[in-house]
Amino acid sequence: MAAEMVNPRSDNASDSGEGADGVTDGEPFDPAFALHRGGKMAVQATVPVRDRDDLSLAYTPGVAKVCSAIAEQPELVHDYTWKSQVVAVVTDGSAVLGLGDIGPEASLPVMEGKAILFKQFGGVDAVPIALDCRDVDEIVETVVRFAPSFGGVNLEDISAPRCFEIERKLQERVDIPIFHDDQHGTAVVTLAALRNAAKLTDRSLGQLRAVISGAGAAGVAIARILTEAGIGDVAVCDRKGVVSPDREDLTEVKRELAGFTNKAGLTGSLEAAMDGADVFIGVSGGTVAEEAVAKMAPGAFIFAMANPNPEIHPEVAHQHAAVVATGRSDFPNQINNVLAFPGIFAGALQVRASRITEGMKLAAAEALASVVADELSADKVIPSPFDERVAPAVTAAVAAAARAEGVARR
Repeated sequence: MAAEMVNPRSDNASDSGEGADGVTDGEPFDPAFALHRGGKMAVQATVPVRDRDDLSLAYTPGVAKVCSAIAEQPELVHDYTWKSQVVAVVTDGSAVLGLGDIGPEASLPVMEGKAILFKQFGGVDAVPIALDCRDVDEIVETVVRFAPSFGGVNLEDISAPRCFEIERKLQERVDIPIFHDDQHGTAVVTLAALRNAAKLTDRSLGQLRAVISGAGAAGVAIARILTEAGIGDVAVCDRKGVVSPDREDLTEVKRELAGFTNKAGLTGSLEAAMDGADVFIGVSGGTVAEEAVAKMAPGAFIFAMANPNPEIHPEVAHQHAAVVATGRSDFPNQINNVLAFPGIFAGALQVRASRITEGMKLAAAEALASVVADELSADKVIPSPFDERVAPAVTAAVAAAARAEGVARR
Protein backbone atom coordinates (compact mmCIF):
# COMPACT_ATOMS: atom_id res chain seq x y z
CA MET A 1 0.00 0.00 0.00
CA ALA A 2 2.81 2.43 0.85
CA ALA A 3 4.38 1.94 -2.56
CA GLU A 4 1.01 2.65 -4.15
CA MET A 5 0.84 6.02 -2.37
CA VAL A 6 4.19 7.30 -3.63
CA ASN A 7 4.25 5.51 -6.98
CA PRO A 8 0.65 4.70 -7.89
CA ARG A 9 -0.12 2.13 -10.52
CA SER A 10 -2.13 3.28 -13.47
CA ASP A 11 -4.07 1.47 -16.14
CA ASN A 12 -3.72 4.44 -18.46
CA ALA A 13 -0.73 5.49 -20.53
CA SER A 14 1.24 8.41 -19.16
CA ASP A 15 2.00 11.59 -21.04
CA SER A 16 5.33 10.14 -22.04
CA GLY A 17 3.65 7.21 -23.70
CA GLU A 18 4.70 4.72 -21.05
CA GLY A 19 2.04 2.35 -19.78
CA ALA A 20 1.40 0.82 -16.37
CA ASP A 21 3.42 -2.21 -17.36
CA GLY A 22 6.58 -0.12 -17.67
CA VAL A 23 6.89 -0.41 -21.43
CA THR A 24 5.92 1.96 -24.19
CA ASP A 25 2.51 1.99 -25.84
CA GLY A 26 1.96 -0.64 -28.46
CA GLU A 27 4.32 -3.18 -26.90
CA PRO A 28 2.95 -6.40 -25.34
CA PHE A 29 2.08 -6.39 -21.66
CA ASP A 30 5.11 -7.48 -19.62
CA PRO A 31 4.23 -9.00 -16.22
CA ALA A 32 7.79 -8.51 -14.95
CA PHE A 33 7.52 -4.73 -15.26
CA ALA A 34 4.01 -4.79 -13.80
CA LEU A 35 5.18 -6.73 -10.75
CA HIS A 36 8.21 -4.53 -10.13
CA ARG A 37 6.46 -1.16 -10.41
CA GLY A 38 6.93 0.65 -7.08
CA GLY A 39 9.38 -2.01 -5.88
CA LYS A 40 8.81 -5.42 -4.32
CA MET A 41 9.05 -4.57 -0.63
CA ALA A 42 8.18 -1.99 2.03
CA VAL A 43 8.83 -1.36 5.73
CA GLN A 44 5.97 -2.35 8.01
CA ALA A 45 5.55 -1.49 11.70
CA THR A 46 5.26 -4.35 14.21
CA VAL A 47 3.57 -2.22 16.89
CA PRO A 48 0.49 0.01 16.66
CA VAL A 49 0.56 3.80 16.78
CA ARG A 50 -3.14 4.45 17.24
CA ASP A 51 -3.22 7.26 19.78
CA ARG A 52 -1.14 9.51 22.02
CA ASP A 53 -0.31 6.72 24.47
CA ASP A 54 1.01 4.48 21.70
CA LEU A 55 3.04 7.36 20.29
CA SER A 56 4.58 8.13 23.67
CA LEU A 57 5.70 4.52 24.02
CA ALA A 58 6.92 3.94 20.46
CA TYR A 59 8.72 7.28 20.33
CA THR A 60 9.42 9.96 22.88
CA PRO A 61 9.44 9.83 25.88
CA GLY A 62 9.19 6.02 26.20
CA VAL A 63 11.93 5.25 23.71
CA ALA A 64 14.46 7.15 25.83
CA LYS A 65 14.29 4.50 28.57
CA VAL A 66 15.20 1.79 26.10
CA CYS A 67 18.01 3.84 24.58
CA SER A 68 19.50 4.50 28.02
CA ALA A 69 19.32 0.81 28.93
CA ILE A 70 21.13 -0.16 25.72
CA ALA A 71 23.77 2.51 26.34
CA GLU A 72 24.47 0.89 29.73
CA GLN A 73 24.23 -2.71 28.48
CA PRO A 74 24.96 -2.83 24.72
CA GLU A 75 23.88 -6.48 24.38
CA LEU A 76 20.30 -5.39 25.06
CA VAL A 77 20.20 -4.02 21.50
CA HIS A 78 19.40 -7.58 20.39
CA ASP A 79 16.34 -7.74 22.65
CA TYR A 80 14.89 -4.28 22.13
CA THR A 81 15.55 -3.51 18.46
CA TRP A 82 15.30 -5.40 15.20
CA LYS A 83 19.10 -5.91 15.00
CA SER A 84 19.00 -9.62 15.85
CA GLN A 85 16.55 -10.41 13.07
CA VAL A 86 17.65 -8.24 10.16
CA VAL A 87 20.31 -8.71 7.48
CA ALA A 88 21.87 -6.19 5.11
CA VAL A 89 22.01 -7.43 1.50
CA VAL A 90 25.02 -5.57 0.13
CA THR A 91 26.25 -5.27 -3.46
CA ASP A 92 28.25 -2.99 -5.71
CA GLY A 93 26.43 -4.23 -8.80
CA SER A 94 29.59 -5.64 -10.37
CA ALA A 95 28.51 -9.25 -11.00
CA VAL A 96 24.71 -9.38 -11.06
CA LEU A 97 23.15 -12.74 -11.97
CA GLY A 98 24.01 -13.40 -15.60
CA LEU A 99 23.98 -9.68 -16.37
CA GLY A 100 27.49 -8.85 -15.20
CA ASP A 101 28.62 -5.36 -14.23
CA ILE A 102 25.41 -3.32 -14.44
CA GLY A 103 25.99 -0.93 -11.54
CA PRO A 104 24.27 -0.30 -8.20
CA GLU A 105 20.96 1.14 -9.40
CA ALA A 106 20.31 -1.64 -11.90
CA SER A 107 21.14 -4.22 -9.24
CA LEU A 108 18.38 -3.08 -6.89
CA PRO A 109 15.59 -5.28 -8.33
CA VAL A 110 17.78 -8.32 -7.65
CA MET A 111 18.67 -7.14 -4.14
CA GLU A 112 14.99 -6.50 -3.38
CA GLY A 113 14.27 -9.99 -4.65
CA LYS A 114 16.92 -11.40 -2.35
CA ALA A 115 15.41 -9.53 0.58
CA ILE A 116 11.91 -10.89 0.03
CA LEU A 117 13.33 -14.42 -0.30
CA PHE A 118 14.95 -13.99 3.12
CA LYS A 119 11.54 -13.15 4.54
CA GLN A 120 9.52 -15.73 2.59
CA PHE A 121 11.78 -18.71 3.17
CA GLY A 122 13.55 -17.91 6.45
CA GLY A 123 11.40 -15.39 8.30
CA VAL A 124 14.39 -13.02 8.27
CA ASP A 125 14.00 -9.31 7.55
CA ALA A 126 16.51 -7.94 5.04
CA VAL A 127 17.40 -4.54 3.63
CA PRO A 128 18.90 -4.12 0.14
CA ILE A 129 21.92 -1.79 0.03
CA ALA A 130 23.58 -0.98 -3.30
CA LEU A 131 26.92 0.79 -2.91
CA ASP A 132 28.30 3.28 -5.42
CA CYS A 133 31.95 2.29 -4.93
CA ARG A 134 34.25 -0.47 -6.14
CA ASP A 135 37.40 -0.12 -4.07
CA VAL A 136 37.77 -3.01 -1.62
CA ASP A 137 38.71 -0.86 1.35
CA GLU A 138 35.95 1.67 0.63
CA ILE A 139 33.35 -1.08 0.57
CA VAL A 140 34.73 -2.61 3.75
CA GLU A 141 34.79 0.72 5.58
CA THR A 142 31.25 1.54 4.46
CA VAL A 143 29.84 -1.75 5.69
CA VAL A 144 31.76 -1.53 8.96
CA ARG A 145 30.19 1.86 9.62
CA PHE A 146 26.59 0.70 9.17
CA ALA A 147 27.10 -2.78 10.68
CA PRO A 148 25.76 -1.77 14.15
CA SER A 149 22.27 -1.63 12.63
CA PHE A 150 22.29 -5.27 11.47
CA GLY A 151 22.62 -8.80 12.81
CA GLY A 152 24.40 -10.02 9.68
CA VAL A 153 25.57 -9.03 6.21
CA ASN A 154 24.86 -10.98 3.03
CA LEU A 155 27.34 -9.95 0.34
CA GLU A 156 25.76 -10.36 -3.06
CA ASP A 157 26.84 -10.15 -6.69
CA ILE A 158 30.31 -8.71 -6.07
CA SER A 159 32.87 -9.77 -8.64
CA ALA A 160 35.82 -12.05 -7.93
CA PRO A 161 38.53 -11.84 -6.74
CA ARG A 162 37.48 -8.72 -4.78
CA CYS A 163 34.64 -10.62 -3.10
CA PHE A 164 37.10 -12.91 -1.28
CA GLU A 165 39.09 -10.02 0.16
CA ILE A 166 35.99 -8.01 1.08
CA GLU A 167 34.47 -10.93 2.98
CA ARG A 168 37.73 -11.70 4.80
CA LYS A 169 38.42 -8.11 5.80
CA LEU A 170 34.86 -7.51 6.96
CA GLN A 171 34.80 -10.60 9.14
CA GLU A 172 38.03 -9.39 10.76
CA ARG A 173 36.44 -6.01 11.53
CA VAL A 174 32.94 -6.85 12.78
CA ASP A 175 31.47 -9.44 15.14
CA ILE A 176 28.39 -10.32 13.08
CA PRO A 177 28.15 -12.97 10.34
CA ILE A 178 29.49 -11.96 6.93
CA PHE A 179 28.35 -14.36 4.21
CA HIS A 180 28.99 -14.09 0.49
CA ASP A 181 26.07 -16.10 -0.87
CA ASP A 182 27.43 -16.48 -4.40
CA GLN A 183 30.26 -18.44 -2.79
CA HIS A 184 28.90 -20.27 0.20
CA GLY A 185 25.20 -20.61 -0.57
CA THR A 186 26.03 -22.26 -3.88
CA ALA A 187 28.59 -24.50 -2.18
CA VAL A 188 26.20 -25.66 0.55
CA VAL A 189 23.44 -26.63 -1.88
CA THR A 190 25.90 -28.32 -4.24
CA LEU A 191 27.32 -30.43 -1.42
CA ALA A 192 23.84 -31.41 -0.24
CA ALA A 193 22.83 -32.56 -3.72
CA LEU A 194 26.11 -34.42 -4.19
CA ARG A 195 25.72 -36.22 -0.85
CA ASN A 196 22.32 -37.50 -1.92
CA ALA A 197 23.45 -38.43 -5.42
CA ALA A 198 26.23 -40.50 -3.88
CA LYS A 199 23.80 -42.12 -1.44
CA LEU A 200 21.39 -42.91 -4.27
CA THR A 201 24.14 -44.78 -6.12
CA ASP A 202 25.59 -46.47 -3.02
CA ARG A 203 28.81 -44.47 -3.03
CA SER A 204 30.54 -42.18 -0.58
CA LEU A 205 32.01 -38.75 -1.26
CA GLY A 206 35.44 -40.24 -0.70
CA GLN A 207 34.98 -42.48 -3.75
CA LEU A 208 34.32 -39.57 -6.11
CA ARG A 209 36.61 -37.49 -8.29
CA ALA A 210 35.06 -34.17 -9.25
CA VAL A 211 35.88 -31.55 -11.87
CA ILE A 212 34.68 -27.97 -11.41
CA SER A 213 34.41 -25.67 -14.41
CA GLY A 214 34.92 -22.16 -13.09
CA ALA A 215 37.45 -20.78 -10.61
CA GLY A 216 35.45 -17.73 -9.55
CA ALA A 217 33.57 -17.17 -6.30
CA ALA A 218 31.31 -20.22 -6.56
CA GLY A 219 33.96 -22.58 -7.94
CA VAL A 220 36.46 -21.79 -5.18
CA ALA A 221 33.85 -22.17 -2.43
CA ILE A 222 32.53 -25.44 -3.84
CA ALA A 223 36.05 -26.85 -4.04
CA ARG A 224 36.70 -25.83 -0.45
CA ILE A 225 33.50 -27.32 0.99
CA LEU A 226 33.86 -30.55 -0.99
CA THR A 227 37.41 -30.90 0.35
CA GLU A 228 36.19 -30.24 3.91
CA ALA A 229 33.44 -32.84 3.40
CA GLY A 230 35.93 -35.51 2.30
CA ILE A 231 35.65 -35.68 -1.49
CA GLY A 232 38.08 -38.16 -3.02
CA ASP A 233 39.61 -35.53 -5.28
CA VAL A 234 38.54 -32.32 -6.98
CA ALA A 235 40.19 -30.39 -9.78
CA VAL A 236 39.16 -26.84 -10.66
CA CYS A 237 39.46 -25.45 -14.18
CA ASP A 238 39.46 -21.88 -15.43
CA ARG A 239 39.66 -20.61 -19.01
CA LYS A 240 43.26 -21.82 -19.27
CA GLY A 241 42.64 -25.31 -17.94
CA VAL A 242 43.29 -27.09 -14.67
CA VAL A 243 44.38 -24.86 -11.79
CA SER A 244 47.66 -26.49 -10.80
CA PRO A 245 50.81 -25.33 -8.96
CA ASP A 246 52.94 -25.50 -12.10
CA ARG A 247 51.07 -22.60 -13.70
CA GLU A 248 52.75 -19.19 -13.45
CA ASP A 249 49.64 -17.10 -14.18
CA LEU A 250 47.71 -17.85 -10.98
CA THR A 251 46.25 -15.17 -8.73
CA GLU A 252 46.77 -15.43 -4.99
CA VAL A 253 43.34 -17.05 -4.61
CA LYS A 254 44.06 -19.60 -7.33
CA ARG A 255 47.48 -20.40 -5.87
CA GLU A 256 45.79 -21.20 -2.59
CA LEU A 257 43.19 -23.24 -4.48
CA ALA A 258 45.92 -25.24 -6.22
CA GLY A 259 47.38 -26.07 -2.83
CA PHE A 260 44.43 -28.10 -1.55
CA THR A 261 42.90 -29.50 -4.77
CA ASN A 262 43.95 -31.80 -7.61
CA LYS A 263 45.66 -34.59 -5.69
CA ALA A 264 46.00 -36.47 -8.98
CA GLY A 265 48.24 -33.72 -10.37
CA LEU A 266 46.17 -33.21 -13.51
CA THR A 267 47.21 -30.59 -16.05
CA GLY A 268 45.78 -29.43 -19.35
CA SER A 269 42.24 -28.70 -20.45
CA LEU A 270 38.85 -29.08 -18.78
CA GLU A 271 37.96 -31.78 -21.29
CA ALA A 272 41.09 -33.75 -20.40
CA ALA A 273 40.30 -33.49 -16.69
CA MET A 274 36.78 -34.81 -17.29
CA ASP A 275 38.14 -38.09 -18.70
CA GLY A 276 37.13 -40.70 -16.11
CA ALA A 277 35.72 -38.13 -13.66
CA ASP A 278 32.73 -39.08 -11.52
CA VAL A 279 31.35 -35.56 -11.10
CA PHE A 280 31.13 -32.46 -13.30
CA ILE A 281 30.17 -29.19 -11.62
CA GLY A 282 29.68 -26.20 -13.88
CA VAL A 283 29.68 -22.65 -12.50
CA SER A 284 31.27 -20.82 -15.39
CA GLY A 285 29.05 -20.70 -18.45
CA GLY A 286 30.37 -21.80 -21.79
CA THR A 287 29.64 -25.13 -23.45
CA VAL A 288 31.17 -28.54 -22.89
CA ALA A 289 31.30 -30.86 -25.88
CA GLU A 290 29.38 -34.13 -25.67
CA GLU A 291 32.57 -36.00 -26.55
CA ALA A 292 34.07 -34.90 -23.22
CA VAL A 293 30.91 -35.82 -21.33
CA ALA A 294 30.90 -39.28 -22.87
CA LYS A 295 34.37 -39.96 -21.44
CA MET A 296 33.26 -39.48 -17.84
CA ALA A 297 33.05 -42.52 -15.56
CA PRO A 298 29.95 -44.75 -15.64
CA GLY A 299 27.19 -43.50 -13.33
CA ALA A 300 28.54 -39.95 -13.38
CA PHE A 301 26.86 -36.91 -11.85
CA ILE A 302 26.50 -33.75 -13.93
CA PHE A 303 25.66 -30.50 -12.15
CA ALA A 304 25.60 -27.95 -15.00
CA MET A 305 24.53 -24.84 -13.14
CA ALA A 306 25.12 -21.93 -15.51
CA ASN A 307 22.00 -19.82 -16.16
CA PRO A 308 20.15 -19.56 -18.41
CA ASN A 309 22.20 -21.97 -20.54
CA PRO A 310 23.72 -24.95 -18.70
CA GLU A 311 27.23 -25.91 -19.74
CA ILE A 312 25.82 -29.31 -20.70
CA HIS A 313 22.17 -29.42 -21.75
CA PRO A 314 20.15 -31.87 -19.61
CA GLU A 315 19.07 -33.83 -22.69
CA VAL A 316 22.72 -34.52 -23.45
CA ALA A 317 23.68 -35.02 -19.82
CA HIS A 318 21.00 -37.65 -19.21
CA GLN A 319 22.51 -39.81 -21.94
CA HIS A 320 25.72 -40.15 -19.96
CA ALA A 321 24.93 -39.49 -16.29
CA ALA A 322 23.03 -41.13 -13.44
CA VAL A 323 22.05 -37.81 -11.86
CA VAL A 324 21.68 -34.44 -13.56
CA ALA A 325 21.18 -31.07 -11.85
CA THR A 326 21.05 -27.50 -13.16
CA GLY A 327 20.50 -24.00 -11.85
CA ARG A 328 17.15 -23.73 -13.64
CA SER A 329 13.70 -24.15 -12.14
CA ASP A 330 12.26 -25.82 -15.24
CA PHE A 331 14.42 -28.95 -14.82
CA PRO A 332 14.58 -31.37 -11.85
CA ASN A 333 17.24 -30.96 -9.17
CA GLN A 334 17.60 -27.19 -9.18
CA ILE A 335 20.72 -26.08 -7.30
CA ASN A 336 19.11 -22.97 -5.85
CA ASN A 337 20.78 -20.80 -3.21
CA VAL A 338 17.41 -20.03 -1.66
CA LEU A 339 17.58 -23.51 -0.16
CA ALA A 340 20.53 -22.37 1.97
CA PHE A 341 20.90 -18.70 2.81
CA PRO A 342 17.56 -18.02 4.58
CA GLY A 343 18.01 -20.93 6.99
CA ILE A 344 21.72 -20.30 7.48
CA PHE A 345 21.10 -16.70 8.52
CA ALA A 346 18.04 -17.63 10.58
CA GLY A 347 20.14 -20.13 12.55
CA ALA A 348 23.03 -17.71 12.98
CA LEU A 349 20.74 -14.89 14.13
CA GLN A 350 18.84 -17.19 16.46
CA VAL A 351 21.97 -17.79 18.55
CA ARG A 352 23.52 -14.37 17.84
CA ALA A 353 26.52 -15.96 16.16
CA SER A 354 29.57 -13.79 15.60
CA ARG A 355 30.42 -15.51 12.29
CA ILE A 356 29.41 -18.35 10.00
CA THR A 357 32.04 -21.09 10.19
CA GLU A 358 32.92 -23.94 7.84
CA GLY A 359 31.32 -26.27 10.37
CA MET A 360 28.06 -24.36 10.19
CA LYS A 361 28.08 -24.60 6.38
CA LEU A 362 28.74 -28.34 6.51
CA ALA A 363 25.90 -28.74 9.00
CA ALA A 364 23.59 -26.78 6.71
CA ALA A 365 24.45 -29.04 3.77
CA GLU A 366 23.89 -32.19 5.80
CA ALA A 367 20.55 -30.92 7.08
CA LEU A 368 19.44 -29.90 3.61
CA ALA A 369 20.34 -33.32 2.21
CA SER A 370 18.49 -35.06 5.04
CA VAL A 371 15.18 -33.40 4.13
CA VAL A 372 14.71 -35.74 1.15
CA ALA A 373 17.08 -38.55 2.20
CA ASP A 374 14.18 -41.04 2.38
CA GLU A 375 12.63 -39.92 -0.92
CA LEU A 376 15.62 -40.09 -3.23
CA SER A 377 15.40 -40.62 -6.96
CA ALA A 378 17.48 -39.48 -9.92
CA ASP A 379 15.15 -36.49 -10.23
CA LYS A 380 15.06 -35.72 -6.51
CA VAL A 381 18.44 -35.40 -4.84
CA ILE A 382 17.63 -31.94 -3.51
CA PRO A 383 14.34 -30.58 -2.12
CA SER A 384 12.20 -27.91 -3.69
CA PRO A 385 12.62 -24.37 -2.33
CA PHE A 386 8.93 -24.57 -1.46
CA ASP A 387 9.38 -27.63 0.74
CA GLU A 388 8.40 -26.31 4.17
CA ARG A 389 10.83 -28.66 5.90
CA VAL A 390 13.89 -26.96 4.46
CA ALA A 391 14.26 -23.75 6.47
CA PRO A 392 13.53 -25.32 9.91
CA ALA A 393 16.02 -28.13 9.27
CA VAL A 394 18.80 -25.80 8.13
CA THR A 395 18.08 -23.27 10.87
CA ALA A 396 18.26 -25.86 13.65
CA ALA A 397 21.44 -27.44 12.26
CA VAL A 398 23.24 -24.12 11.88
CA ALA A 399 22.24 -22.96 15.38
CA ALA A 400 23.48 -26.23 16.90
CA ALA A 401 26.74 -26.06 14.96
CA ALA A 402 27.30 -22.45 16.06
CA ARG A 403 26.97 -23.51 19.69
CA ALA A 404 29.30 -26.48 19.18
CA GLU A 405 31.93 -24.27 17.53
CA GLY A 406 31.80 -21.58 20.21
CA VAL A 407 30.57 -18.70 18.04
CA ALA A 408 27.06 -18.53 19.55
CA ARG A 409 26.33 -15.85 22.15
CA ARG A 410 23.13 -17.30 23.50
